[in-house]
Amino acid sequence: MVVAATTKPAAAGSGGRRYALLLTLWDSEYAKKVYGGYHNVFVAAFGGGGGAAGEEGGERWDCFRVIAGEFPAPEDLASYDGFVVSGSPHDAYSDEPWVRRLCALIRALHAMEKRVLGVCFGHQVLCRALGGRVGKARNGWDVGVRKVTFVRDLEGFGFLGDLEELPSSAPLVEVHQDEVWELPPGATVLAYSEKTRVEAFAVGELALGIQGHPEYTADILHNLIDRLTGQSAILVSVGEEARRTVAETGGPDRVFWTGLCKRFLGGGGTTPRPAPEVMMTSRAVAAGCFGSAAPMVQLLARSASFAGVART
Repeated sequence: MVVAATTKPAAAGSGGRRYALLLTLWDSEYAKKVYGGYHNVFVAAFGGGGGAAGEEGGERWDCFRVIAGEFPAPEDLASYDGFVVSGSPHDAYSDEPWVRRLCALIRALHAMEKRVLGVCFGHQVLCRALGGRVGKARNGWDVGVRKVTFVRDLEGFGFLGDLEELPSSAPLVEVHQDEVWELPPGATVLAYSEKTRVEAFAVGELALGIQGHPEYTADILHNLIDRLTGQSAILVSVGEEARRTVAETGGPDRVFWTGLCKRFLGGGGTTPRPAPEVMMTSRAVAAGCFGSAAPMVQLLARSASFAGVART
């Protein structure tokens, strides 16, 4: 059973796994009409799987519209098993207050050794928050279903499962005009494509960024193509080519991609417990996400010294 909620977390001590979905966009009319909003799209894709825990009382997902300033309370962060940062039409490298606040939250979560999955914009802002660089895609817009190829010498990532069973490539929905330029310290490229050098990266077992959209279905992609061409954001020819990729590939391999995300969020692989001094400092960092800028800078510097978290 998956329990969907909006912003208010469950009482401490309740059974089952708990996840926080950090939405960085507004619901499109299509998403609201067909799916009831992007919250339901993500929970349908990533909910109800991965990990032995969460069998008691089901699984709970809390939604926070961070683009509107809705962030989880600092005292609630420790109760979550994982966090998902959605895609967005906004730039991950912008100085908008909510983007900077999100970066500070991601650094706090990393210091607390919480699992964070970033999708598209989330992939890029995860990179930025942990010390990497992002910007406009050198090859321009990438829209459609692309073959994403996995690096073959990957080791030490429990959420990837048996490497003998990892496919050489898997089709994935892409809708982006920005990309990762430089990886954060300690990050590893997991996958790439013809147009994008970093389709997926990981920092140990705690941070996973995916440039494409594992949660998107082909119909969501077609609607996005209609909207982008209607707004003249992309050329009609680009939209037509994007539609052809759906037919040529047979659509995205959502079973594989959503399974990978579930395994990551569910704890595939082991993660060491943080030292007490790191936990104490990271709680202070979390509190700093909601306070004034000066104390936040001090606290982030202290957290980086303990946990090796890079600042932007």
